[in-house]
Order: sequence, then C-alpha cells, then structure tokens
Amino acid sequence: MGVGKSRLENLVVMLSSYRNRRVFVTGHTGFKGSWLVKALEMAGAAVKGYSLDPPTQPNHYDKLTLHIDSETGDIRDRDKLKASIEVFRPDIVFHLAAQSLVGKSYANAFETYDTNVMGTLSVLDAIRSCESVKAVVLVTTDKVYKNLERTTGYNENDELGGFDPYASSKSCSEILISSFRESFLNIRDFNQKHNTLIASARGGNVIGGGDWSEKRLIPDIIRSVYSSESLKIRKPDSIRPWQHVLDCLSGYLHLGQKLLDGQTAFSGAWNIGPENNDSLTVSEIIEMAREIWDNLQVSIEKEKFHESNVLFLDCNKAFSQLDWRPDFNARDAVKKTFEWYKAFYMEQHVITEKQISAYFGKIEQP
Repeated sequence: MGVGKSRLENLVVMLSSYRNRRVFVTGHTGFKGSWLVKALEMAGAAVKGYSLDPPTQPNHYDKLTLHIDSETGDIRDRDKLKASIEVFRPDIVFHLAAQSLVGKSYANAFETYDTNVMGTLSVLDAIRSCESVKAVVLVTTDKVYKNLERTTGYNENDELGGFDPYASSKSCSEILISSFRESFLNIRDFNQKHNTLIASARGGNVIGGGDWSEKRLIPDIIRSVYSSESLKIRKPDSIRPWQHVLDCLSGYLHLGQKLLDGQTAFSGAWNIGPENNDSLTVSEIIEMAREIWDNLQVSIEKEKFHESNVLFLDCNKAFSQLDWRPDFNARDAVKKTFEWYKAFYMEQHVITEKQISAYFGKIEQP
C-alpha cells in the first residue's frame, strides 16, 4: 500500500522539520534505534546516540553507514548520561534503550526492572537539568496494559498491568513517566517554569529488516532458513497486530514534532500501532515465509513462559489527533521485512536507506 500525494507531502514536511535539530537517541544501536538514527541523519538532523554495544551479532547498526556522534554508555549510569546530554544540548530526546525481551526478563528480572524503570528515571532526571531539551518521546510497549485477552483494542485510558517481568517493568515506567511529568514538568507550568514537553509512545510487535533478536518470530524464521534448522514455535494460532518499523518510527517522529512545536495537548500517552483489526496469526506469517523460502521447517515446542494469545491496541487517538496513520497493513509489513532479509542474504545488499527513502519520499539534504 503506497501513500497518496498529500500524505507523502505530509511525511516529507514532518521529517524535514528535524533538519538542523539536535536529536539525542538512547538505544541507537538496537533494532528500532538504528533505523531511527539513519532516518534522522538522512533528514539532516544532528544526531547523538547513547547506548550499549549492539545486542546481537550480526546487527543492523553495524551494517549501516552512519555519520553521527555515538557514545557507548549505560542509561543506568546517571552521571555519565547526564553529562552526555548536557554537553550535546539536544532539542529533543528519543528514549528507546531498554531490556525488551520477555524471555530474558524471566531469566533476569532484576536487570529488566533496573534498566526499564531506573534507566528511564535517569533519562528523565537528565533532561530536567538540561534547558535545551524541548521535547522527550519515551518508548514503552503495547504490553503495558492489563491483558484480559479481549478482542477489542486497549486505549490510553485502560488499566495498566503486565503479566511477565518485561511487561510489568514497562507499566512501571509508564507510571513513573506520568508521575515525573506531573511533579516536575507539569504542562500547567509550560513556558513559565520550564520549556519541556514529555510523551510516551506505546507500540509493539514491530518488525523490519535487521532484527536478529532471540525468541522473536521473524528473526527466528530467518535464522532457521539460513541455518537449515527447524523453526520452533510455541503458539501457531496466536494473533498479533504486526507493524513495520517505519510506520512505528513515523508515529514517534510525528509525536516529537508536535512536542517541539510546543503543543501541550500532545504531552501524555499515545498508542502507536496498526489499523484496528489488522493482524495476522503466527501460522499465516510462516506461510508467507514459505512462499519465498520453501525449505523452512517448523516444529511445535512446549510453552516455557506465559504468552498472551490476543493483544490489540486502539490507536484512534493517534489517528484522529496526531495526523498519523500506518502506511503498511500487516501483510505489507511482513513483505517489506522479508524483502530486506532476502536482499541481505541473497544479494549482500543492505536496503535500509532505500526503504526509508521510499517510505518518506524525497528527503531533501541540508
């Protein structure tokens, strides 16, 4: 599904608003973070990334040609993070650094809460002391909601919860973000006592090229195809609202633009996800993979930890107020993702920049 002219023009204008902006990104060596810094660099932003080393080998970050300021650091190192932000003096901060794997959260719950909660507090404390920061977008997840396995989407006013340590740590971070905003950067005091607007973005099941994380469906499919090992899946009938990384990042960037413009109505929590009822089962994605790689073998393994069967977001708030909608439906998102891996493994090409340009249209260079 392609964008129409007016929509494409809106995307171009939105991304061009970041030209010459100073943008600080935590977690820039991760999957989504690396796509984000590449798009920002292409838009002419001055970008600094702060992150641990790339989490996997191979990884997307190392495959890109980037000309950004990059610093290796842990968001839990409060003094180092604060110094990094104060020296760079960003206009906007995108906080993506996290422990984002459900399986790992069971194996190391302490690290998960420490990173996702106290790490987020470190970011908030750092931006509070840096007067240059006008906007902050903190990325959480769709799993922050108390999942009742219902088939209707959760909206931003629904109860927070989280069954597993990862989900509950992100719920905790959402409560922290709200409390911090109310306590220290209240919108009632905007342009009087402070000049910073804060929003959280809730999305999940993000797919795209360059993700080699463990225990995620599409990376597991790719590993199985190119190692000739059987793909082990747990719940073939599980339904997920799959979202391409460019749609997700477009939502973050739209939100950031509104905050940079000083629009207080956009401070708060936002669901960033697919169109309502746009989803695929695990089995349907496997069948799409087999259309490209007919050697894919699949086996069912016993579930090792709790996983939800159904989880949907209600993104009507973003659709109606943020002037944002996803460009790809679920099948398009999967096809674009498989296209990236096919080019990487079969043609030795990294087509990230090509896909960014196709999505956002002609990005004028500074």
